[in-house]
Amino acid sequence: MSARPPVLVDIKFNPEGVARVLKTAFADRGSINLADPANRARDLGDVEYALLWKPDADLFQRAPNLKAIFSGGAGVDHIIGMAGLPEIPIVRFVDRSLTTRMSEWVVMQCLMHLRAQYAHDISQRQRQWAKLDAPEAAEVTVGVMGLGILGQDAVAKLKVMGFDVIGWSRSRKHIDGVETFDASELDSFLARTDILVGLLPLTAETTGFYDGGLFKKLRRDGALGRSVFINAGRGKSQVEADIVSAIREGTLDGASLDVFETEPLAADNPLWGLENVFITPHDAAVSEENALFRHVEAQIARFERGEPLQFVVDRAAGY
Repeated sequence: MSARPPVLVDIKFNPEGVARVLKTAFADRGSINLADPANRARDLGDVEYALLWKPDADLFQRAPNLKAIFSGGAGVDHIIGMAGLPEIPIVRFVDRSLTTRMSEWVVMQCLMHLRAQYAHDISQRQRQWAKLDAPEAAEVTVGVMGLGILGQDAVAKLKVMGFDVIGWSRSRKHIDGVETFDASELDSFLARTDILVGLLPLTAETTGFYDGGLFKKLRRDGALGRSVFINAGRGKSQVEADIVSAIREGTLDGASLDVFETEPLAADNPLWGLENVFITPHDAAVSEENALFRHVEAQIARFERGEPLQFVVDRAAGY
């Protein structure tokens, strides 16, 4: 057995896939998978690195000597604010595959609303031959909120599809060929937006951010008529009761949601039954285990060579 302390893994998704990949990951030091019942009571005092996704509440008490924490996904809100969180680097998962999957989902949802796919679905079930006259992508403005790695890739691919794309972030980002807005220009950004795409991280400022008041500020005289809301960022950034009300009252024409306030989405949630609402079970960009573990191995190697870690979270900003 290696004399180097093993990597602690506490990931609350795809336990079979995690266990399979861990057979060959971290070959130089091994790992402790807390999903394995045999490890539940194991002493974690010598662990230096932890890979986490929604970890156990007492984890940092059990592993007091950590040097770095690695998130099992792009978000870190499941770690920030945990009791006993040590003052050590927290590293986000950034990977080409994860970024590409997210952009695929965003583009797909925008196209489905552009071409009124929900109406075609209804016609198909009713065996009706009902043609629709849809606008071109160039006639529709997609406003992307959150211009990090995921947001900028989505912007680029939406532009390839021909959409008019604008972007918003708390502090202004400069993207060639894209008009961007900052926090002080939120209302101007919303007034231009036909399809609102949410890719914001979850912070104190973004909790409950997408609410009825915000939806009322979206454009209502564009090529789509009423606007559409798409969210693949964080579920707690949206007020689901307001989404339901906005669709029923005609403020929004529809929505595409991959994240929810509580997951899984309850069977009696009214979102399930609304027309022109597309629901996916938080799988727009699932972390692929091989890529995730390669990412952590590479970051640990950098750290132990004395090089700076990449994708470190700014705790003051929350992402």
